[in-house]
Amino acid sequence: MSNFEIAAVLVSILGVTLTIKRSMWCWIVNFIAVVMYAYLFFVVKLYGETLLQCVFMTMNIYGFYQWSKSKQQDHDIRLQHLNTKRAWIQIIVTMVLGLIFGLSLQQFTDAAVPILDGQLAMFSLLATYWTSQKHIQTWMLWVVVDIVYVGMFAYKGLIPTAGLYAIFVLLAMFGWWQWFQVLKKQRVSYF
Repeated sequence: MSNFEIAAVLVSILGVTLTIKRSMWCWIVNFIAVVMYAYLFFVVKLYGETLLQCVFMTMNIYGFYQWSKSKQQDHDIRLQHLNTKRAWIQIIVTMVLGLIFGLSLQQFTDAAVPILDGQLAMFSLLATYWTSQKHIQTWMLWVVVDIVYVGMFAYKGLIPTAGLYAIFVLLAMFGWWQWFQVLKKQRVSYF
């Protein structure tokens, strides 16, 4: 356990909390958190997670843009449901891409847990994309992904980070509940 890892944990918790509150600041704080975790994951040879953090940097810029565009139009971050058929297609595509990425990590790197690392990286990207699109289902996907992350990080000895992801599970459940309440209010005010 390093002071750097603890700092990354605290910044990450702040970022997710701001996301739940639908604050534009979430994208900036999350950007700082992913930079910190990119370095940490590289050091412990979780290369899929390292690359994921690099992609998250771009996704945070994209999310900030999407939310700011929405806020300019509606003066609020309006939430939406994702079509079930579309969600399943995206999940299946993500599984295939995760397997390909995991096999690539296995073949070309000394990654610690390449297949799992690849799958989690791809599903994290999907969840982040869903967040940027303001789909309420993002939180249920994060619950599943974060539960698996807890095990992987504990296996790698990243105990503060495993604890962080256990907290993320709880935050994601709360995020779903919070966004669901907002979505109900938005539906009432829309009609």
